[in-house]
Amino acid sequence: MLFQNQYYYFVAGLPDFSFDSTRLPFTVAEFRGMMDEVLKRSDRNLFHKYFLKYDNENLLKLLKDKNESINPIGELSRAEILEVVTKVKEDLPVKDIKVPPYFETYIKKWLSEENPNEGGRIWEDMLSSLYMDYGLEVKNSLISGWFELNLNIGNVLTAIYARKYGIEVSQFIVGNNNIAKLIKEHTTLRDFGLSHELEYYDTLLRIAEDSDIYDRERKLDKLRWDWLDEHTVFDYFNIDYLFAYLCKLQILERWVNLNAEEGERVFREMISNLKNETKIPEDL
Repeated sequence: MLFQNQYYYFVAGLPDFSFDSTRLPFTVAEFRGMMDEVLKRSDRNLFHKYFLKYDNENLLKLLKDKNESINPIGELSRAEILEVVTKVKEDLPVKDIKVPPYFETYIKKWLSEENPNEGGRIWEDMLSSLYMDYGLEVKNSLISGWFELNLNIGNVLTAIYARKYGIEVSQFIVGNNNIAKLIKEHTTLRDFGLSHELEYYDTLLRIAEDSDIYDRERKLDKLRWDWLDEHTVFDYFNIDYLFAYLCKLQILERWVNLNAEEGERVFREMISNLKNETKIPEDL
């Protein structure tokens, strides 16, 4: 195992919580601020890569409308994102190390399209794919594994639902890891060729068959929570422990802020993008 920085006092002072907790010890934003004060630069940079998912949302918003409000928890400010867009537009180099390289790729593609705002789901998937590929390259096995877990969950569920409603599977699969490639290559196979390649495929299949939308989402987050526990059994005071703590805090924050009705709405929003191009039965 590679040497990792240790944060004995910081971790020792963190309050415990469980998947079924009903109160937050603090928000994700507050915890991020705490970590920024104590983490070594190398560890802080790892966390910054993870929080880029909020910058992805902000970038897409500002490309559509530069006056849109953005999520402040992202790495980049409104001015920084707009500056990147301007530099790409003027074919100038982007030297800010906080800006991920895939931003330039994505912005160039956006600017080259005649009517990018009509792209809908396609543009979101493209950005998600670039972000996931970037995350898989993070030089920390837990963080890259977390990226891959969520990529796989999203792709497997998308494939299952797309097939159920007669939609072409491959056009909605994002990322380029082995599981994504298998799904695209084996769309006609009952299990997409995943039964022996993905240890939690059967679990995802059972979850997908659950008729209760709220329960499905809870079970997916419990799967994520248990994965974090399994992969940090021997981590106590290092960056992996803190990353798992952050991810669990995000899961808890989501459910503390949602009731059953809102949970159903969130899930419907997750799959509604498919309706942009294909009609899905209203009973989903």
